[in-house]
Amino acid sequence: QILYLKPPWTLVNLLKCYKKHWLAVFGYVVPRSLLSAIECLYSHLSADKPLDSSAVQIVLQESKKIFHAFSSRSDYDGVLPQAYAALNKLYQILTEQDLSEDIMVLSENAGCEKMEAMAPNLQESEEGKPHASFQVAQENRHQEIWSVLEGVWNAINLYSIEIFQKLDLNAVTAKPLFEEAFLGLQKLLAAVNDIREGISR
Repeated sequence: QILYLKPPWTLVNLLKCYKKHWLAVFGYVVPRSLLSAIECLYSHLSADKPLDSSAVQIVLQESKKIFHAFSSRSDYDGVLPQAYAALNKLYQILTEQDLSEDIMVLSENAGCEKMEAMAPNLQESEEGKPHASFQVAQENRHQEIWSVLEGVWNAINLYSIEIFQKLDLNAVTAKPLFEEAFLGLQKLLAAVNDIREGISR
């Protein structure tokens, strides 16, 4: 009855509702500073023009922030982890595409270097380009690594919430709940060990 916009909603309508009810409702559930992420999504997704790859990356990153914040409240019957995994997959595909484009730029620059070896005068003016492209490739690689680690961290948080919910002494009525939590903890430990081994490799 008090909603700013009545359903059925479009995505832009939902974002308008988030903005309108942020302080009164959502600000009590997640950090109020996340309103900037909602406004960022609204400005990008309400525009009529298509998004370029850098804008899509921003939208995905801001969406991941919002998902992560709401994951501390609930997993929403498993919907939130699935949505977060889909976001992560999209983000990785996008960063891999950007990385492959940067590699193509690097290989083109390598070809240019061979030509420049035969034309010393041109070499001086073009000297900085391969280095700049390499830096872009490195930055994208770092973003990709951070994205994977952020995904791992969010998964650990969701597992932890689930484990502690099962170990809630007020809710415990039978011993199997402890056993379920212990099994969940073992899975988490195995996953973290795999991650540690991967990082060390």
